[in-house]
This record gives sequence, C-alpha cells and structure tokens, in this order.
Amino acid sequence: MKILTTMAFAILFTSVTAIAQTVTADEIMNKAKNGDNVRYENVTVSGIVDLTPYPEEGRDLPSRKWFSTGDNMIDNTIRGEITFVNVTFEDDFLAYYHDERSEYTFVSHFDEAVTFKNCTFLRDAAFKYSEFEEEADFSGSTFNRDANFKYAEYQREANYSNTRFDEEGNFKYAEFKEQADFSNAVFDEDANFKYAELRDGVKFTNAEFNGLWNIKYADMDDEVDLSGIQVNDDVDSKYTKINGRSFERYLLSNRDR
Repeated sequence: MKILTTMAFAILFTSVTAIAQTVTADEIMNKAKNGDNVRYENVTVSGIVDLTPYPEEGRDLPSRKWFSTGDNMIDNTIRGEITFVNVTFEDDFLAYYHDERSEYTFVSHFDEAVTFKNCTFLRDAAFKYSEFEEEADFSGSTFNRDANFKYAEYQREANYSNTRFDEEGNFKYAEFKEQADFSNAVFDEDANFKYAELRDGVKFTNAEFNGLWNIKYADMDDEVDLSGIQVNDDVDSKYTKINGRSFERYLLSNRDR
C-alpha cells in the first residue's frame, strides 16, 4: 500500500510539474500590454503570442478599399522588460501583423531591454518595423520558421550570436545604431541583409551561410569582423559598402590579417 501511495504521489507530482511548465500566450500578452516586466525561464508557451494592437483594435476596423489613402499602421509600445530564457514557443510570436481584410498593419515597439536567450521558435517570429530602444538579445535561439526583422531599428546593441535560422533570416532594411553580433550564427536558407545599415560595427565571426547571403546595398561602418565565415552558397554584394569601400576591396585589404 505504501508503494502504491508513493507511486501515485510521484505521478501526481510529475503531472503538476508538467502543467506548471506550460504558460499560455494570454498570460504573457496581458502582462506585456499592462506594462509589467515579463520574465519566464524553462517553460513552453502555448498559443499565439500577439503583442500588437490587433487583438484589441483589429477586428473593429472597417475593410479598406484599394483606393484608400492615409496611414494604415497602428502601433503600440511595450513598456516593461521582456525576458525569455530557454523558452519554447509552440506557435507564432508576433510583434508585427498585417491584416489582409482591413489592409491595416499592426506593430509593437519596445521601450526596455528585450531578451530571448536560448529560445526556440517553432513557428513564425515577426518583428518587422519594431523599434528596440534598449538591448535586443536573441543569442543562442533557434528559428524553425521565418524570422522577420525587416525594417527593425536597434538603438542599442543587438545580439544574434549562436542563433540558428532554419528558414529565411530577414534583416532587409534593418538599422543597427550600435554593434550587431551575428558571430557563430547559422543561416540554413537565405540571410537577407539587403539595404541593412550597420553603423557601429558588426561581427559575423564564424557565421555559416548555407543559402544566399544577400548584402546588396548594405552599409557597414566601424569594425566589421568577417573572420572564419563559411559561405556555402552565394553572396550578392553588389553596391555593398564597408567603411566606404566595396565588399571586394574590403576583403582584399584584410586577407593577410
């Protein structure tokens, strides 16, 4: 009888632990939109995390006609710190959403530090147009689907070291005001940095590019570290500038270093 009781307790404890390790998207959304600091470690998040204004405002907007004019972007600002460490997101994580019915675009900006360290995004991660006022740390994270950081603006350091992008990593038109770190990052498909601006140095040290590395029109200033990179497909470096020099001239001038 004692053995059975012990086994029952162990099963109950395991079940409770499993439940405790799963967090709902609604819980996170409520905290973030209320301006609270958000911090989770070693949990799985179920449901779509939508930090944009769409859940509150999107469904009440009338459909826009193709000839409509005016601004069609609605944004909000997440005031508290966002911290996720070793967290798995089972569904989309959205700081950007475009509603095809109304033709409005919904975007979230971040006032405080944003951390996604050693996290796994099983579906889409969308931060298109997002503005990061403080540090943005995505180091060690894995993006199983599209990682959309197109037009994102980083006012402080951006850390994407040791990240893995299973599908496209899209940083087209992204603007980095301080140093960006992509060291040891792995891009299994296209790495899109077309028109990106990296103003205070960037590290691509030991980064691996298995699809097209598109840096066409990209502008990189200050210290640019390309040591140890592996390019296993192709590079589009047309009109790329590194400290005012073309990509090819930069490589030639640094080949013996």
